Amino acid sequence: MNSQSWATLSNQFIYAAMFVYTLVMIALAYDLAFAGRKGRAEVPAEDVLVGAAGSAPEVQSIDEPVEAGPVGQRTRFGNIGFSLLVLGFGLQAVGVVLRGIAAGRVPWGNMYEFSITASLSVVGIYLLLNRRFDLRWMGIFIVTPVLLALGLAVTVLYVDAGQLVPALRSYWLVIHVSAAVISFGLFTTSAIISILYLVKARFEDRSTQSKTGFLLRVPSAKGLDTLGYRIVAFVFPLWTFAVIAGAIWAENAWGRYWGWDPKETWAFITWVVYAGYLHARVTVGWKGRKTAVIALVGYASLIFNFIGVNIWLPGLHSYSGL
Repeated sequence: MNSQSWATLSNQFIYAAMFVYTLVMIALAYDLAFAGRKGRAEVPAEDVLVGAAGSAPEVQSIDEPVEAGPVGQRTRFGNIGFSLLVLGFGLQAVGVVLRGIAAGRVPWGNMYEFSITASLSVVGIYLLLNRRFDLRWMGIFIVTPVLLALGLAVTVLYVDAGQLVPALRSYWLVIHVSAAVISFGLFTTSAIISILYLVKARFEDRSTQSKTGFLLRVPSAKGLDTLGYRIVAFVFPLWTFAVIAGAIWAENAWGRYWGWDPKETWAFITWVVYAGYLHARVTVGWKGRKTAVIALVGYASLIFNFIGVNIWLPGLHSYSGL
């Protein structure tokens, strides 16, 4: 098979993954909407991820349990949806690998390839987190943005597999971008949790009258706040490493460590925002809505660094291929 044949096969697996993810979204939406309508079951407290990059994560109980929802009332659609999510992850992983074979390199040399790899990271991180504690209630909120990202990738960002520009032909591509891909997946998960926190907190602030709806299956606002914080605390050292590795790569490629190129600048802005988030949590003692908003500002800067810089801002990192 030639390069074009491998690329075509990769595209077919990506489309297959998108089809499966669509089924997942439907099944999990039904499960979230209709499972447990008769009430909310109490479940034991869950564990929350802690640790730092470079070390194996530990688990630690938190004061407010991250409840999994009415486990006993989980529908068959929920189980089917989660099984299909694993299948979709496998199909997408094969598609990413085949893209690498077609290109003859690691498959993250342009915006299309980064999109399919980073979205794969989001699903993979969610599946790993679910092994620690029951997060099946969160599946619909993971698969929906992943499906949207893949749709954008195949319709707008797609470019044929090809050789990289000279500056990208380095082993630092593997080191720097792989760290960025994993960080992107974790930051995305944290951003989703921050949005859910804001919605759940508003829901809990309502009067004590009878409450109904899918939010009954979402963990308490306090539990979401703690989980989102600890994910950011875990990924921040990895993002720091990604920024430092990028600076070393820049010196190797262009003869200087830092030149305030747009992508370098926005990577640093993202780092500063998340550093401010952690400082506000640890030193100032901020929690809740304030820190959730800061986390979302940090994620917005991360997204702009990927989309806005590569497409609209001229610079050494403008390699979208579009």
